[in-house]
Parts: sequence; C-alpha cells; structure tokens
Amino acid sequence: MIPFNKPCVIGSEMTAIQQAITSNKISGNGSFGKKCTNWLENQLTCDKALLTPSCTAALEMTALLLNVQPDDEVIMPSYTFVSTANAYALRGASIRFVDIDPGTMNIDPKEVARAITDQTKAIVVVHYAGVSCDMDEILTLANSHNLWVIEDAAQGLMSTYKGKALGSIGHMGTLSFHDTKNYTCGEGGALLINDPSLSERAEMIQEKGTNRSQFIRGEIDKYTWRDVGSSYLLSEINAAYLSVQLEHASKIHHDRLHSWNQYNHGLLNLQLAGKIDLPTVPNPCEHNAHMYYIKMKNQSERYQLQQFLDEHEIVTATHYVPLHSAHAGKQFGAFIGEDTHTTTESNRLLRLPLYYGIGEEAINDVVNKIQLFFQP
Repeated sequence: MIPFNKPCVIGSEMTAIQQAITSNKISGNGSFGKKCTNWLENQLTCDKALLTPSCTAALEMTALLLNVQPDDEVIMPSYTFVSTANAYALRGASIRFVDIDPGTMNIDPKEVARAITDQTKAIVVVHYAGVSCDMDEILTLANSHNLWVIEDAAQGLMSTYKGKALGSIGHMGTLSFHDTKNYTCGEGGALLINDPSLSERAEMIQEKGTNRSQFIRGEIDKYTWRDVGSSYLLSEINAAYLSVQLEHASKIHHDRLHSWNQYNHGLLNLQLAGKIDLPTVPNPCEHNAHMYYIKMKNQSERYQLQQFLDEHEIVTATHYVPLHSAHAGKQFGAFIGEDTHTTTESNRLLRLPLYYGIGEEAINDVVNKIQLFFQP
C-alpha cells in the first residue's frame, strides 16, 4: 500500500523530547520553544513568532488582536479549511466568501475588490498548496481601504512570493505543524507578527491575557491580568519534536520538491493530451511541494480514478468542500458574487500521495497506475 501521508520523522526527535522531559520545563516557551521561534523569526524575517497549539489557535489570536466585532465583515475564499472562517465567526463577524482563481485555487483579488464594504475589517488569504496568492494586488486593495491582511499560510512554510516568505507579507501570518504538513510536531502552529505594534499584545493574548512573558524576562516584578486571552502555548514536548524538523528543514524541503517534480514530469503527457490538469505555480512564486494534485474533467471521472487507485492500494484524497455550501457556512457567512470556479474546481481536484521519504519507486507506481487508467 502507498498511503496518502506519513508524518515526517527525521530520526532524532525522541532525543530532543527526552531532553525536554528532563529539563523540568515542559509547559511551553522553554528552551525548545525559543529555539523554534528564533528559527522562524530569522528564517522568515518576521517581527515576532509565537508557537501555538495549532494553526486554528493562531487564527483565533488574529481575530482577538484585530478586535473583531459582530458588525465586522471578513473576506476570505470559500475554498479553505473551516478554521479560517471559525476564527472570525467565533467573534461574531460576518464572513464574506469569494471565488478563487482556478489556476492556483487561491483567492481572486478581483472578487475581493467587489466584496469590500464599509463594514469590511480584514482580508484573509489562503496560500493553497504552498503557492502564494497575488499578494501585490491584495496589499494594494487593503491599503486603499485601510484593511488588515492575514495570511493563512498553514501549508506555506518555506514558500516565497517575490523572495518574501509566506506569512511574513501581511500584517500577520499563521502556520500549521499538523502531522499532514511538511514540518510537524503532531499538532501545533505559529502566529507570525509583522506589524510591531501588535507584538506586545500578542504575547499577552497567548499567556491568557496576562503580561507573564514580560515577567519571565524580568521586565516587571509581577504579572497580572491585562487583556482577554486564552491558553495559546505549545508544549515543550511538541516544540522539541518541531525543533528537529526545523533544523532539517532544507533536507525535508528538497526531498519533497524532488518528489513533486517527479510527479510533474511523469504526468505532463496526460496534461498535453487534454486528459488532466496539473498544478500551476506562477512566476513570482517559489513553492514548498506541500501537495501534488491533479484535476480531472469532472467529479464523476475523479471518483472513478480514485476507486481505480484504491483497488491498486494507492490512497488519494479529495479536498475542501466549499465552506459557503456547508450548513455553518450559510449560517455565519455568504458567498459574494458568482461561484464560477470554487465548487467546479473543488469537484475536479484529486490529491496524490506525497510525504517526506516517499521515494521514486512509489511515485513511479502512482504515475504508472494513472497512465494505465487513461489507456484506451
């Protein structure tokens, strides 16, 4: 069997975890946590990185930092994971879902422009498959309307847009270290602060609304409740695991890129023959090979291929059911404009197995089986 995903394991994670256990500090923001945040701040050139229990938690922190209120509107793609919308729905905001660019599956700036009203507070972009949105257009729109820009870069670590790391371009960015991501600790995430005016308050929100971080640094003699907040700390056990992954980020990155390129080369003839569509990576973007997907003609053909591959013990996956079509999506938001591409493209897309160490033999097997499916 070729599984769809295997969580990344370098091999020295257990050593790091053992060190964390014996350090007498496993609750978060210890030596391993600092090691990870220092790496993120240096690698991504953000003002501050805060490790969180998940990307979901990081997104919730952005809503608190923006003081999102029930009369606010937040624009985002409908083609995304539920956490992108939940973070703002929890604060009572109205979600304005808009259509995507069918080439990248990313939010379409033209549709964002049409969705902006006097109540709009923020634009949340999602860098699908680690391929950047058109950030120049998004930032131009945001600046002209005085809006916040949040990057949901859950899939985007080690990807760039015009040389800038994803998550470091908007006012804030979020990352995921879930076990389906390139760099993992099982469950985990990070909030990236790019606007220095938000950094101090972000620390308080992470520490349950207290100024405990300043106390630990010796900047104050006691800490107190200063703001709203919650328990948004990643444990040292998870941070220890993650620290090993980040140390070997380049190795992981090149391994996945090699696999992604092997898929792309092996399936190119089917795209040229008009059988499938392959991923699009625009020129300003450098991607991180988070996923490899193909698009079939329609949902029915996708189902047939998925069943065919399953019979050959190759596990594949579809992806997001557009949020605006879900029960909660209709309750907490609305689709603005025409759903020209979101649902259609979602129904065509099939994700292929891709993980660290998958190896050329497995990818050749997947490619050969897809080629066999299309033989007359």
